[in-house]
Amino acid sequence: MAMLLQTIGALLSVAIAATTTVPQPREAQVITVPGFADFLAVDGDSVWATNKGRVERWSRTGKLAEVAMAHPCGAMAIAMGSLWVADCKQGTVNRIDLKTARLIAAIPTGIANPKGELNVAAGAGSIWVASDAGGKVARIDPAGNRVVASIAVDPGTFFLAFGSGALWAVSSDRQSLQRIDPATNSVVRRTALGRQPGFLAVGEGAVWVQEQGDGTLARIDPANGKVSGRVKVGADLLYGDIDTGGGAVWLRTTADQSFVMIDPASLAILGRLGAASGSGALRYAAGGLWTSAHDVHTLSWWSLTPDATAPAAPPE
Repeated sequence: MAMLLQTIGALLSVAIAATTTVPQPREAQVITVPGFADFLAVDGDSVWATNKGRVERWSRTGKLAEVAMAHPCGAMAIAMGSLWVADCKQGTVNRIDLKTARLIAAIPTGIANPKGELNVAAGAGSIWVASDAGGKVARIDPAGNRVVASIAVDPGTFFLAFGSGALWAVSSDRQSLQRIDPATNSVVRRTALGRQPGFLAVGEGAVWVQEQGDGTLARIDPANGKVSGRVKVGADLLYGDIDTGGGAVWLRTTADQSFVMIDPASLAILGRLGAASGSGALRYAAGGLWTSAHDVHTLSWWSLTPDATAPAAPPE
């Protein structure tokens, strides 16, 4: 019976994958980026990338801007006409004007994970960053470019995302997802997670967390905080990234493939795309996705638009 159920489940996953309306992305362009291009933030038709000693703005035509920093690190946020990026060496969150590519402010916050695996998040009119490994999240008021609240969280909380009216924070140490109410600046709910949880995203009706040690992606209902499903992606999900958009969940991986495309309703894996290219980041954009691969020094644009130059399929 167990084998029969597994077979039926596999067939259903194949059927769902075959009938999905989300197109398969294709790698339309690969750009050579010297240095160590890593975390990404989409800015219209362009993308910002952290690099060694700088952040850079790229488009499909080439590099558009560069801003020097001591050690830009972690996933960035775009809000209030600015790029917000952590500096792991200076212990600041830096605000960069999107139009002029000039530094507006370097806000002392502390950085919880100096190794660089963390997020800056935007939401509820504020900027948020994990500021102390002992368990603190700093809330920044963009109007004054200053920290206005320090929120107690679980030790080892590095990963943040905003959505569904809340700030969501992951502690790898405590294997927890914490829901933070921006009205009270306090944790109001915790959800137990699998081994070594890491980056997360909010979108497509759920909160999504990489359980890196288990090689699984967990789906959490934002309304009640319960895990509503899991999908096994690989042996592990170390040093990857995650985003949502266009009717899918996109998971950057370091092994087996470049990234994975997952159906948010069925949790079926709709595609394993690109050759494995080591660690890097991923961000969904209108019409496609950007991926970075710092080990091979590239930035790729994956288009969701059908290739007009591809030969037409023969009639059936």
